[in-house]
Amino acid sequence: MTHLRLALTALTLAGSLTVAAQDAPPATPVPSAGPAVAPAAMQTASATPAADAAPAAAVPAPNIIFVPAGTKVLLELRSAINTKSARPGDGVYLSSTFPVIVGNRVVIPAGVYVQGVVDSVVRPGRGIGAKRAQLNMHFTSMIFPNGSVVEIPGVVNSLPGAEHQKVNSDEGTIQQDGGSNKAHNAGETAKVAVPTGATIGSIGGLEGGHPLAGGLEGAAAGLAAAGIVALFTRGADVNITSGTQVEMVLQRPLQLQEANLNGPTTLVPASTQPQPLPKPGRHAQILCPTGSLGCS
Repeated sequence: MTHLRLALTALTLAGSLTVAAQDAPPATPVPSAGPAVAPAAMQTASATPAADAAPAAAVPAPNIIFVPAGTKVLLELRSAINTKSARPGDGVYLSSTFPVIVGNRVVIPAGVYVQGVVDSVVRPGRGIGAKRAQLNMHFTSMIFPNGSVVEIPGVVNSLPGAEHQKVNSDEGTIQQDGGSNKAHNAGETAKVAVPTGATIGSIGGLEGGHPLAGGLEGAAAGLAAAGIVALFTRGADVNITSGTQVEMVLQRPLQLQEANLNGPTTLVPASTQPQPLPKPGRHAQILCPTGSLGCS
């Protein structure tokens, strides 16, 4: 009984301690000694003036140089053009031979490469009074010595020194003149008709015993036939040889930048540039059937 009383007393004391612990107020946390963290708003406000302290560097605008419309540029043709072989879309290659000055500055130096394209080709007709040969082209780009490329609005204005071609200034069309067509037709018909008639007449005169009279009669007959031959003879083509002077006129103002007029740059081929194939040796081995001529 004594032990039972002691056990009950111990349980009563334990229950009283548990209730007291639950009813006690929570302990106040002790502040740590570490650095205080500022609010996010304060951090943003303090960081903004530092970021705005160094503004971005302003990019300078390029120096634009205007070449007015109507400016004429003297060029030299580097590749011949002929209406007999030219086709629409073919390239035309030229270079400037005299510098162009705007104000007191050279804006297009001599030696600038100019590229163009053939727009249309008209072959001459056959017979007297047929249509003349015509060629229409325009200029597309200008390549400066430093390698920069500029698109240009230019057409042909004239062909200084040309004998048999003229330019329609309204359209920039190169046309073969009429006198050249007539001379070409006359020459072609004379080459065919007169010798042929004289030869036939001489043969007839030999048979009749009068070769001289027969030759004269044959030549006269050949001249009479010249008109018939001319009906089947084509007129002269437009033929502009390499080295011909071509004057270009700008239809609209041309805009150039300072970078176009800077000094030339050196272009280095890429290391991956394909190399040309070696030429075959003079004594290369030739494979051919056994016993054929030329085999060794």
